[in-house]
Amino acid sequence: MYFLAILIGLLSGLVSVLLKNITFGIQKVLKYGITISDNQLYFILPIIGLLLVYLFIKYIAKQDVRHSLSNVLYSISKKDGILSKKSMYYPLIIAPLTVGFGGSVGLLGPAIASAASVSSNVSRWFHADRKIRSLLIGCAAAGAIASIFKSPIAAIIFAIEVFSLDLTFASLLPLLMASISSVLTSYFFLGDDVIFNFMVSDKFEIKDTLFFVVLGIGTGVASIYFSKIHFKISSLFGLLKSRRQKLIIGGLAIGVMLYFIPPLYGEGFGFINDLMAGDHIKALGKTPFDSYLDNIWVVILLLFGITIFKAIAMTTTLAAGGSGGIIIPTLVMGSALGNVVAKIINNIGFGFSVSESNFTLVGMAGLIAGVLHAPLTAIFLIAEITGGYQLFVPLMITVSMSFIITKNSLEYTIYNKELADKGALLTQDKDKNVLTLMKLDNVIEKDFIQLRPEMTLGEMLMKGVSKSSRNLFPVTNEQGQFMGIILLDNIRSVMFDQSLYRSTTVETFMHSPPEFIIYEKDDMKAVMEKFQTSKAWNLPVIKDNKYYGFVSKSKLLTAYRTELINFTS
Repeated sequence: MYFLAILIGLLSGLVSVLLKNITFGIQKVLKYGITISDNQLYFILPIIGLLLVYLFIKYIAKQDVRHSLSNVLYSISKKDGILSKKSMYYPLIIAPLTVGFGGSVGLLGPAIASAASVSSNVSRWFHADRKIRSLLIGCAAAGAIASIFKSPIAAIIFAIEVFSLDLTFASLLPLLMASISSVLTSYFFLGDDVIFNFMVSDKFEIKDTLFFVVLGIGTGVASIYFSKIHFKISSLFGLLKSRRQKLIIGGLAIGVMLYFIPPLYGEGFGFINDLMAGDHIKALGKTPFDSYLDNIWVVILLLFGITIFKAIAMTTTLAAGGSGGIIIPTLVMGSALGNVVAKIINNIGFGFSVSESNFTLVGMAGLIAGVLHAPLTAIFLIAEITGGYQLFVPLMITVSMSFIITKNSLEYTIYNKELADKGALLTQDKDKNVLTLMKLDNVIEKDFIQLRPEMTLGEMLMKGVSKSSRNLFPVTNEQGQFMGIILLDNIRSVMFDQSLYRSTTVETFMHSPPEFIIYEKDDMKAVMEKFQTSKAWNLPVIKDNKYYGFVSKSKLLTAYRTELINFTS
């Protein structure tokens, strides 16, 4: 296990390094071409990148390519942690085309997806069971984050919070070893440079507490906006049936946004660094409003525009067919909002003065906590990648406020809402996790003799009762549709009365069950609830409006206990 954890960490680091180098290579070529030319036509690049992605999917992949974190989580809960081999290298092609050409998304999501697929397939080669395979996928996610951000502690916490892994010695040590292995790989290939160049020069003062509370409220509201605008835009693009229509509409929309707000271009790490350095003019870049930037309130409006439109640009990029993650765009949005709050406090005219760089930093943590529902990850990620450990108190204040507001307003995040709708979401609730991991097919029994409603009592006894070891019989018509059930107890008093063998039929004795299990609709949680409310020992399963089998309470509870032992051992 420890050997595999180290191996997965190494491979995750290599995947992340390769993904970053491919993307930065594309950006470097474009930078010395159209991006900084006199024409400043950078805003047309995203649609070119989306077109290349479209052509790759249509003519090479020839299938929908899904490699988001949601897909990884779904594989853990419903596919025994098995991911296809294609998911290892597709993100290494599609994500660089999207981000390298200016798509307003991040590389972390594709890095996690690719690393998780590598982990899944490596663990299968070593014949690891489902539980080990799932833990190793968590190791891959931790490795990807540790490699990209060089933040090994936050990487471990992310795997525990987002992947709902148990915080035990058995899981913590492999995560630690994978994280160390991955971050050392990143140091070896990329050196010890950090993503954000930041040194805390203004220490936290008690008088600033209320301002960080205000920032926490602001980031909480912004997190709700971020999630809801993502769901709304995704649903609007879902109405478009043609991938080509999504490409054209999405590409044009991104181009327009980039023309007016250049910092939306690409991931946005440069924008964050410029804000933390106090250079908002450089951060904003060349815009149609350059002549008004001597007015601080115009600057505040433009930065607030980035806060608003980063979520729109990110979702549009993904909905139009691009590939990328949401964590880095969340950091960009949080940094802009934090800087806006600080500038308003400093310029509102009441004589207050706060550190704009500190608020920029803490704003990122607030958005991460709200959008991902991962407060500890937010605190340690921002502290590690910036070296801002001196700001632990304001980080905790803002993160806690943001998390409380968002958690009470949105039950699910962008990552897990789709999984929750499918009944495939793993949480820290062990009972729900066990039910999520269980499969309905494994508890369905089909060795029941079917009866027809027109059969006589004598035929039922000869063709059913005498040949069955069951005391329960489903009644179906010629089309296989379920009509009702007959219990042996229902006919016990008349089964030896031969005078009724020809005069009575199955329809006389059958009755409806107290509940039905709908195969296409009910998950294991719903099945368990139906047994609890109906007090039944057996419930019929209906699939495609036809009888499919029965689930017995005894088999269900036996399977539950087995899964619980496997999950908690």
